[in-house]
Amino acid sequence: MRYNSTRDTGVSVSAAQAITQGISKEGGLFVPEAIPSFSKEEILALVDKPYVERAAAVLSKYLTDFTAEEVKECASLAYTQERFRSPSIAPLHTLEDGVEILELWHGPTCAFKDMALQILPHLMRVSAGKTADGKTIIILVATSGDTGKAALEGFRDAANTRILVFYPEDGVSPMQKLQMTTQEGENVAVCAIRGNFDDAQSGVKAIFTDPAIAAKLERNGMMFSSANSINWGRLVPQIIYYVSSYCEMLKKGALSMGDPINVVVPTGNFGNILAAYYAREMGLPIAKLICASNENRVLTDFIETGVYDRNREFHTTTSPSMDILISSNLERLLYDLSGRDDQAVCRMMDNLKTDGKYTVPAEMHQKIRALFAAGSCDDRRTAETIRDIFQKHGYLLDTHTAVAVAVYEDYRRSTGDTTPTVIASTANPYKFSDAVLTAVSGPSGAGEFEKVDLLYKATGCEVPAPLASLRGKTPRFTGVCNRADMEQTVYDLLHIDAE
Repeated sequence: MRYNSTRDTGVSVSAAQAITQGISKEGGLFVPEAIPSFSKEEILALVDKPYVERAAAVLSKYLTDFTAEEVKECASLAYTQERFRSPSIAPLHTLEDGVEILELWHGPTCAFKDMALQILPHLMRVSAGKTADGKTIIILVATSGDTGKAALEGFRDAANTRILVFYPEDGVSPMQKLQMTTQEGENVAVCAIRGNFDDAQSGVKAIFTDPAIAAKLERNGMMFSSANSINWGRLVPQIIYYVSSYCEMLKKGALSMGDPINVVVPTGNFGNILAAYYAREMGLPIAKLICASNENRVLTDFIETGVYDRNREFHTTTSPSMDILISSNLERLLYDLSGRDDQAVCRMMDNLKTDGKYTVPAEMHQKIRALFAAGSCDDRRTAETIRDIFQKHGYLLDTHTAVAVAVYEDYRRSTGDTTPTVIASTANPYKFSDAVLTAVSGPSGAGEFEKVDLLYKATGCEVPAPLASLRGKTPRFTGVCNRADMEQTVYDLLHIDAE
């Protein structure tokens, strides 16, 4: 299996090189030259297997320059009972007949990013051993909240690795901010930026693709890589939990092999739902991919109209991990649906950069509409959904999952589609205590951990130990920079001269 760039099909690298490098030199994203397939027999063979074996089966399809032993070791080290609070790693919770909540937040940082970022450091270690020639790998991350902490935790004190995280100063929840700024480890650094996630993401991509910066790192025995989902090694583990969820539904008799399911994903950067698309292309019987947006509904509008337009008001919402107007992983879908036309992708990405918008051809839009449905949900509806689901089912949603549930309710009402459905639940509700508490019992002027206590009192839902342990911790990282100063900040954090 080789990997091409979405902006230059002539680029061909191994899986290890794609993971170590993170992004192609001309700015494209690495994609597999062909999507491998899973037969019905292969899926059935995984039904009674633990998550580690399901993970190894999926990863071995894509990481063909890894030995079977290397793949199994990476999965075994990542998905352990010491790291994940659920024996099944990614359990299903039956919300009602035909609707399953896929809980992706039982890892050490209580967010779905753990599902990939607990294994990525191991994939990176093996990949670097094959391709990095002894260089120190600098993991550079832009985060809208959850990726930052999950990456920091995953790469903490990893050998020959340093990790730098940028987050929007006012664009994450208090709990997310505290998780990042109190991070332990000798090889970690965190800095806020004045701006939103798109500013952080565009800044990181600009640094990645600057030859002068790469040369400077080279002279210092360093090279960049990424823990964002622009890195294929971050995206490919996300395919696993969609395969696993289907196996779990087969295991408990909710499906027969071959029965279709719908998948609903709350997403801003398009990575999580793209993983479900890849699972579908591999042969998983997914009928409809339902994309759920908050008030920053750029993806919903794109799916409905075929026009991607970031020229719009940016909303700061109660679901901050989706407060994104530039969905970087959409580029991979465009490449696939265009028939791997790198020049068409380049034109669209150039138009996005210069005009803030692009329009896909009518034929491609038809393909998108056949695959995807989409909807959006504002903060008022998000709060109503949290309250209604708790009152009806005794189940507490975080704000992002509530967006997905609300969009799914709208979809089912408008279409009458009652296909068994998996809704990706992306974070523990205590990561967003203020908004969830307000939804359940009204606003409170209490401090962050007082709100945690009040939410527990109101719901009886367990407070995860990783969040409870943050109480009273003093932040280590308090720096803030402007978007224009991110390059210099990188040099400062790495202790290398800018000249």
